[in-house]
Amino acid sequence: MKIEQIYTGCLAQGAYYIESNGEAAVIDPLRESQPYIDRAEKSGAQIKFVLETHFHADFVSGHVDLAKRTGATIIYGPNAEPDFTAHIAKDEEELKIGNVTIRVLHTPGHTMESTTYLLLDEGGKPHCIFSGDTLFIGDVGRPDLAQKMGSLTMEDLAGHLYDSLHTKIMTLPDDVIVYPAHGAGSACGKNMSKETFDTLGHQKEVNYALKAATKEQFIKEVTDGILPPPAYFPQNVAMNKGAIPSLETVKEKGMRALTPDQVELIAESEGALVLDTRAPQTFKDGFVPRSINIGLKGDFAPWVGAMIPDVKHPLIVVTDEGSEDETVTRLARVGYDNVFGFLKGGIVAWKEAGREVDSIESISAEEFAKRMKSDTLNVFDVRKPGEWDAEHLEHAQHASLQFLNDHLAEFSKDQTNYIHCAGGYRSMIASSVLKSRGIHNVVDVAGGFAAIKNTDLPTTEFVCPTTLRK
Repeated sequence: MKIEQIYTGCLAQGAYYIESNGEAAVIDPLRESQPYIDRAEKSGAQIKFVLETHFHADFVSGHVDLAKRTGATIIYGPNAEPDFTAHIAKDEEELKIGNVTIRVLHTPGHTMESTTYLLLDEGGKPHCIFSGDTLFIGDVGRPDLAQKMGSLTMEDLAGHLYDSLHTKIMTLPDDVIVYPAHGAGSACGKNMSKETFDTLGHQKEVNYALKAATKEQFIKEVTDGILPPPAYFPQNVAMNKGAIPSLETVKEKGMRALTPDQVELIAESEGALVLDTRAPQTFKDGFVPRSINIGLKGDFAPWVGAMIPDVKHPLIVVTDEGSEDETVTRLARVGYDNVFGFLKGGIVAWKEAGREVDSIESISAEEFAKRMKSDTLNVFDVRKPGEWDAEHLEHAQHASLQFLNDHLAEFSKDQTNYIHCAGGYRSMIASSVLKSRGIHNVVDVAGGFAAIKNTDLPTTEFVCPTTLRK
């Protein structure tokens, strides 16, 4: 028996490959099918099942393409209604893979079709669970994503989640290993650990949600402090319910090399957004006017989803040379298939063609501190609410990046707006978005709050009870 966790850090997502006696199963695969096919071929195994724990909201799964290419059967748990051929398993149904067994445990709560897969070893002993978004390391799945189904409320779903955990999962042996679909950084939970697996027994000891004394306490705690989900989530769910194009088909369009003339034409005729994926401190020195910077070397896909609400929005990408394929692939993983191509030669080609170039001033924390001491500045902290609550700069204003559009009226049109985040990644996203909205008097603080704390500027600290508990 072989079990491999295939973890993709930029999405904080775990897919799984299971193999026994020449047969294999893949759980919650990413959109690209080839890596799973290569893994099976390496062992001379046949992929028999593609199992989905639920209809994912934060990424587009490759289940349809993988099944088509391998002849595998797609498996969902009860309540799932996909628009393609799949086996909808019954609760407690068992599936054989070589000499091991996978038992289907219907665990509604995160969504009503959410399912946990229990792996029984060759001797029939419970070995591990693939818990999807039902149980994370340090957390449980958010119960608000499926609340629009019928008359279900967030509290109703949290109640279902409590029952699922207590009747289906917490009754399993403590030495059972928990393999979740996500880890720290995912928007599918609020308190996930950076660890990507653990024993169930240890989770019973440390996971705040599993330690809740009553169902009422559980519902209160898991629904407290949930931020609104990224706008692209329901669009990804819809894509995962249907038969979407393969990654290869998407890349045929997205990998077209465009000249500056073609970029301008597409931007004008199609309303395409220019997405620049270079590092923030490279982007600042020169970029296509009105383009948005979301650096590839960071939480790229989640921030694309947060800042570009419509996955069908036409895009043109500007990248470092050699990063074009990775950029198009990572966009497709979260459903952004409408990429018209990339600027061939990057910003160098744009400049050589005599096109206008924009820039953003970025200063060090030391220079920022010097300016703060000599004048009253408009300072905006674009970190998440929890980061702001824990500690922030005195006299700063809070404008969380995810909700930046709601704060546009707060930015001064006359005086300079200084923008910072935790380390400099999100502040450049914010600065580029502001410039694209016509607010050009922005200055980025390089190094963010981490660097600011090394100056003598005063900060205020407030740790709320919720933050302490989590």
